[in-house]
Amino acid sequence: MKNNNDAIQQAATVIQRGGIVAFPTETVYGLGANAFNPLAVARIFEVKRRPYFDPLIIHVANPDDVKHLVKEIPSNANTLIERFWPGPLTVVLFKEENIPDIVTAGLPTVAIRMPSHSMALSLIKASECPIAAPSANPFGYLSPTTADHVREQLGDLVDLILDGGPCPVGVESTIVSFLEEKPRLLRPGGVSLEEIESSIGKIEISPIGEHQPSAPGMLPKHYAPRTPIVLDWDKKNLNLLKEKNIGYLAFQESMSYLGFRSVEVLSKEGDIREAAANLFAAIRRLDTMKLDLILAESIPEVGLGRAIMDRLRRASHVVPQ
Repeated sequence: MKNNNDAIQQAATVIQRGGIVAFPTETVYGLGANAFNPLAVARIFEVKRRPYFDPLIIHVANPDDVKHLVKEIPSNANTLIERFWPGPLTVVLFKEENIPDIVTAGLPTVAIRMPSHSMALSLIKASECPIAAPSANPFGYLSPTTADHVREQLGDLVDLILDGGPCPVGVESTIVSFLEEKPRLLRPGGVSLEEIESSIGKIEISPIGEHQPSAPGMLPKHYAPRTPIVLDWDKKNLNLLKEKNIGYLAFQESMSYLGFRSVEVLSKEGDIREAAANLFAAIRRLDTMKLDLILAESIPEVGLGRAIMDRLRRASHVVPQ
């Protein structure tokens, strides 16, 4: 659709009538429904083939909207909201009873964020309701960072796809829980741990692999392509793989790529933000090459590098000991 305003109004009408819409955010494309409509939210789970024990994030267009969704907002949560909203930060708080259990996987808590993408904000405002939305992809697979990725993966299972161009951040939001005395990082993402701790001090960090996810994207196997990704490898291992078609996911440009069949460079200059924005699209391109294996280069776990490594570990199912 050429006119964004017309497209957004059409998408809002779909949401209000109980449909589902794929829409851009600054992180990845989301698959959204009216958070207060359990039947519409159920369609999200069906289309994604997502297990019902994995909760969704509710997206709002104004920080004041949170007051109607949660029992209270702790002061340190409010500090992060004031600094990082709109933006790639999700907070987990104790929910009000008006939120359907299907959104929160039956938990007494809810994950909420305010995206910074103008099209996402316009859609939420025009829909006149908070929008529950996971990433717009089949469950466990790579998150979409363009409208074409959504079309390729979900096709006409979605009532409408809003095209807002490539997502500038490229990895999902950071999730911080405020359910305990000390805040806890549940998932690294678009806001770095360093930025959070500079605002509210040291926080706890949850390991990968919780049995019952308390927030989206916490399962140990997630964000995975069909081609196996190997993160922990050594150049000596390559001798054992001579007969295989191997792709390489590089952090930055190098003089030698050891004769790999296909190489994707996340950032020629080694820029972490650029690497994050390119991550899922680069893995997706390698996944179309009919490779036997993708070897991934480790990235410094500083700032967004922590989120990139989290996604690579989950994609490769390499869980730190």
